[in-house]
Amino acid sequence: MQRCTGLLVRQLAARSAVQASLAPSLASTLAPVACACSFSNIAAAAAKPQLSTLPSFVSIPMHTFHASSKGWQQASLNEEPDHEHMRVHKDAGTAKDKTFSEGYIAPHPGSNDSSGETEKESLMSKSHSDSYLLMHPVYNKDYLESIYPRHKTPTKWSERTGYWAVTAMRWSFDKITGYGPNMNEAKWLQRIVFLETVAGVPGMVGGMLRHMRSLRMMKRDHGWIHTLLEEAENERMHLLTFLQIRQPGPIFRAFVLLTQGVFFNLYFLFYMLSPKHCHAFIGYLEEEAVKTYTHAISDIDNGKLPEWVNKEVPEIAKFYWKMSKDATMRDLLLNVRADEACHSHVNHTLSELQQCDDNPFMKGNHQIA
Repeated sequence: MQRCTGLLVRQLAARSAVQASLAPSLASTLAPVACACSFSNIAAAAAKPQLSTLPSFVSIPMHTFHASSKGWQQASLNEEPDHEHMRVHKDAGTAKDKTFSEGYIAPHPGSNDSSGETEKESLMSKSHSDSYLLMHPVYNKDYLESIYPRHKTPTKWSERTGYWAVTAMRWSFDKITGYGPNMNEAKWLQRIVFLETVAGVPGMVGGMLRHMRSLRMMKRDHGWIHTLLEEAENERMHLLTFLQIRQPGPIFRAFVLLTQGVFFNLYFLFYMLSPKHCHAFIGYLEEEAVKTYTHAISDIDNGKLPEWVNKEVPEIAKFYWKMSKDATMRDLLLNVRADEACHSHVNHTLSELQQCDDNPFMKGNHQIA
């Protein structure tokens, strides 16, 4: 045992001596490399842009779409888009000051970073760096006022079936709820809250099924998921905003639970069978939403809703749409209507694409011209 121990000690001593003799040569060899790495890191850090110096709300010119006799065709917003000069918040939602009547659909400039908490205290305490929402739609006043109901003439079978289904549902729902020319504030809130509980379903179902398809096929999604989830979140923010004005009772909530269960499962099944039909259906459904909000705005302008003339909007709306401090219910309805016009265009466009086509809408931007 002592003999083995002595042999081990001598081997360790010899190894230490070799390492000690090699250390100076290794140090002299590696010193220039380490120095070069240090200088390269310093240069990279100096060249890296400081995010804190960028505007809080930015959006880069993206592709646009325009309507034609052949449907929604892709066009270019700018021949040579200037990516060095990004559009800031005050100009977000504009393309050379085009209006809805000229065929322009404002984008959701989603790359700004605002919180969407529902409590006033949470909203005011949150900084712009504490965002978790996918996007924030911000529009200018001229564009909001220029929106009006538009209709895409159905030409394909998927479009015809979607349009017929929406027409039948709209007629039935209007009869059941007593929708008509003589609506007061309570009736409007009841209708809007109910519709927004359903409107957030399609985007979530579509995004979920696209996600599962990507996992199942072991392939990329081609960028559809984020657009569909942005739509679902946007509709949910509509609901959360109007819930700050009116809280429904237990019977209303039970009816919402039943409707959501039926609609979710039906849309789930139909989307698995034919996504084209489902997107066409939602495109026409959002056309009806634009009509509904236009009617509500007209009622305010005609003095039929006196309680809403000077009513201040909830804090969540001011924070989500970046509205002014003195924004009224009319301003809120204008912003919601702009969102619905955007959803209509997005779904009409997706209904014409194949499932393996790339999503033409970049993150946070859903614009046409």
